[in-house]
Amino acid sequence: MFQNFQEAAAYVKENKIRLVDLKFCDLWGRWHHVTISAVEFTPELMESGIGFDGSSVGFKSVKAGDMVLIPDLGTGFMDPFCETPTLSFICNTVEADTKVRFGGDPREVVQRAETFMIQQGLADQSLWGPEFEFYVFNDVVLENDIFTSAYRVDSFEASWNSSQGGDGHLIPIHGGYHAIPPRDQTSDLRSRMTILLEDLGVPVKYHHHEVGGPGQCEIETPLLGILKAADSSLIIKYVTKLVARNDGQTVTFLPKPLFGEAGSGMHFHQQLIKAGKNLFYDPSGPNLLSKEALWYIGGLLTHAPAVLAFTNPSTNSFRRLVPGYEAPISAIFSSGNRSAAIRIPKYATEPDTVRFEFRPPDATCNPYLAMAAQLMAGLDGIRNQTDPTVAGFGPIDDDIFSWPAEKRATIKSLPTSLEEALYSLEKDHAFLLEGGVFTEEMIHNWIRGKRNEAMQVRLRPHPYEVQMYFDL
Repeated sequence: MFQNFQEAAAYVKENKIRLVDLKFCDLWGRWHHVTISAVEFTPELMESGIGFDGSSVGFKSVKAGDMVLIPDLGTGFMDPFCETPTLSFICNTVEADTKVRFGGDPREVVQRAETFMIQQGLADQSLWGPEFEFYVFNDVVLENDIFTSAYRVDSFEASWNSSQGGDGHLIPIHGGYHAIPPRDQTSDLRSRMTILLEDLGVPVKYHHHEVGGPGQCEIETPLLGILKAADSSLIIKYVTKLVARNDGQTVTFLPKPLFGEAGSGMHFHQQLIKAGKNLFYDPSGPNLLSKEALWYIGGLLTHAPAVLAFTNPSTNSFRRLVPGYEAPISAIFSSGNRSAAIRIPKYATEPDTVRFEFRPPDATCNPYLAMAAQLMAGLDGIRNQTDPTVAGFGPIDDDIFSWPAEKRATIKSLPTSLEEALYSLEKDHAFLLEGGVFTEEMIHNWIRGKRNEAMQVRLRPHPYEVQMYFDL
């Protein structure tokens, strides 16, 4: 929004801004914020920043937690959810003593990944188009104690409400794909989200109702630069949740909130640009893909088990990655096959549109780290000229679920649990360390933190276990 501090300061004065909100992303992908008076928005802020405790957000140990936030002036936007005129910025985190960018700042990691790509001469820019799937519920109940464990959600659209009266325009299980009003009761809500996002500088390609009958939605952006795409991911989550809340509803990006219903993913469309052209396009290549595109696919699928530790970093992530729900469980690529880990859209045939999407990820990821991990895996494939067909990744356009078990066993499987993905990351992360993009310390902290999350789930009795075994 602003090129320099003078522009930002003039905007604050001209628009009578009273507060400045500083937002930043923690290690796990959650936004935090601290709000200062506009009087404190001075040139000194850009040098000294605002202090915070990095140990509280996964960055540092308690004994060395002091860190500083410096606003990125280019990310400024008027926060539409604040009663008092408030100008928001996404911040970079820096060391409190040296004022050097903190190496574990997720924004810094994704920028280092693209810088590494450029320095290696592999491409000039990486473009990303995330798809955001989420559920809109009108009521959520959560219970977790030593004597109880339960949750309950409800949706105005859900077919299970048919006996409660109404107009009869409800959506059955798996029946929501591109549903139209009156069955689609979230259309206007999504439109308000979309308009607000565009006002904040986040372009939207389209929105629609997704497969999930009880309120599943999708908002998709066009291809964006990697940092813009990652920043936009957190803005989209922020806007969708607050627009829904102001409407008396709630949004969740949980990958699998409902048993037996479609899960919510966050597919990443990807492209590399070199000398102003789409590096992935070759009119004579298979599916119009260049050798660089195929090598990138080879690298991404080779390292996919480790990458999933960043792209699918919740225990709930792997309740979505199961057979029968158009969710990928195998490391294969395909043209149009939505059960493949990498899908090459058949409708993208122009030189500037040819691309592919990585389908396993979901929005419990830290978008900065998830995109950086995917990019580094793909670049590793280009650097090593990893042929995906020779490596056994396809292309496979068949319905693999119709194959006999012996034939399916020849395909490399993706992790089936968070623990398995973390083990893969522990054994395979040298590709992430190239160019100093990730650090051993960050990867160690990530694995330790996520293993603790998995342990917390394992320690708790599951309600279905009680139902199955109580009478034995």
